[in-house]
Amino acid sequence: MNASHITKSKSSSSLYLSATNKTLSAKLTLGLVCALAIGGCQPADNESNEASDNKKAATNDGPNQALAPERIQVIETLSGVPMQQLASFDPQEIKQGGDTGISISSAESYSKPSSNLTASRKGSFFIGNAFFRQPWVVAPASTDSRDGLGALFNVAACQSCHIKDGRGHAPMNADDDADSLLIRLAMPATTNEQRQQLQDSLIEKIAHPMYGGQLQDRGIQGVPAEAKVAVQWVDKPITFADGHVETLRAPTFTLDNPGYGTFDEELMLSPRIALPMIGLGLLEQIPDEDIKKQAINPNKNSPNEGISGKFNWVMDPQTGKKALGRFGWKAGQTKLITQNQSAFNEDMGLTSNIRPHESCMPMQTACVNAVTGADEQGNDKPPVEVNDEVAKFVEFYTRNLAVPHRRRADDKQVLAGKKRFYDMGCQSCHTPRYQLPKTDDDHFEQHGQVIYPYTDLLLHDMGDDLADRTVAGKLPPRDAQVEFLANSYEWRTPALWGIGLARTVDPQATFLHDGRARTLMEAVLWHGGEAKKQQQQVLKLDKQGRDELNAFLKSL
Repeated sequence: MNASHITKSKSSSSLYLSATNKTLSAKLTLGLVCALAIGGCQPADNESNEASDNKKAATNDGPNQALAPERIQVIETLSGVPMQQLASFDPQEIKQGGDTGISISSAESYSKPSSNLTASRKGSFFIGNAFFRQPWVVAPASTDSRDGLGALFNVAACQSCHIKDGRGHAPMNADDDADSLLIRLAMPATTNEQRQQLQDSLIEKIAHPMYGGQLQDRGIQGVPAEAKVAVQWVDKPITFADGHVETLRAPTFTLDNPGYGTFDEELMLSPRIALPMIGLGLLEQIPDEDIKKQAINPNKNSPNEGISGKFNWVMDPQTGKKALGRFGWKAGQTKLITQNQSAFNEDMGLTSNIRPHESCMPMQTACVNAVTGADEQGNDKPPVEVNDEVAKFVEFYTRNLAVPHRRRADDKQVLAGKKRFYDMGCQSCHTPRYQLPKTDDDHFEQHGQVIYPYTDLLLHDMGDDLADRTVAGKLPPRDAQVEFLANSYEWRTPALWGIGLARTVDPQATFLHDGRARTLMEAVLWHGGEAKKQQQQVLKLDKQGRDELNAFLKSL
């Protein structure tokens, strides 16, 4: 389940638990990396003239020259320190997650509680961990607190998507399962009323009348699955200026064996892998205004021409009011509690007080009539399968998964790569640092922390190559909203902290929203749209430049 892209009922969606999620000067999408910086370092004496020329062509005079003045001001205001300090070695940045962070570099790097969690609060963390990891079962069952799976679902446990609390991966071939990847669905608006509802964020999307807003590829006994997810890969070589070749892989996703009728050709498909679970409670504490002030209209005369983040304005299912979205690949969820319960609902077919209805479409009669595991709650609340107590334990767990400390942050090669990152202006989308406030809630571990997530939590247009496709394989219209205000081309900038340990946590982990990138460099090279200029500059990097940039990213 992706704590970042799920949704509650078929008609709304934003998976996250399974949901747990853009690039630099441009709309970065996956968690990988701002598309890269060049320049900065003087060429070695034995470096070729061509390599030296390539560096000069891609070099700016410094991080302040790569961004528009207004963007520099915003970043420095949010961080509380000058840009030059951010771009150099900062001992405080070793603790990316502030005092919540941990010094573990192993397969367990994403699965530990906040280091400042008191003994009296650790019990709630471990209870939440149990509900996150252990599978739910079909009702009726003797395990009354964990029954009610389905009737349509993707996985039986949150951990099935977020392997060791990390990111998911795309299926490698036709025989591989899609446990840590799901397919979101949306139809284009066909009436003025629908268009207005989408523009006003009154609805998340136009759901398919039979298949809803998320494909569920499993069903309990007697309930047909909606379809099987298949993917084909095509190699796409790309050549650097020095002749080095990276082989990217381009996916084509298809839906086989439809269980409820033929798919409409205009149905929009959005494959999304599970996002890592670390640091989510810290991201939740970033004030709305700090996110909004970063959505600056691009200045055609500025160094970062073409970069324009926007925030997603969504309907909060808990309050029924519009609010700022910050979680998920499209920033379609407002808070961890709603993201988690949406994931329970769409990924696992479980109801809760925030998502009280089964994730069946009305015409899916076998699903509608299936036995549920819902229990009475009293107080005029509807029967649900995930009660408030369980939901709060899971929320506490997802809020307090610690961010691992950086490694080799003061290494010469890492610092050279960091300079390239900043000189290129990657921080235009990957905002490095925030100072969190102390709020009136009980999120004590997160209060007042100084964090380095490298994200603006905004949506950016990543171009045609990374855009979703329709069932027929065509690019959707740019004015077709698929998740509140987000279209098929826009992705939320993912946080980069911990990304260097992704493959340590799970060797199968992949990058970008659909898992097409097997390495961080592949993810960078897929950047287009607002980040196309940076991608072109990255291609001018020689081996030294590529190694430096990789070293910096892997240190995060």
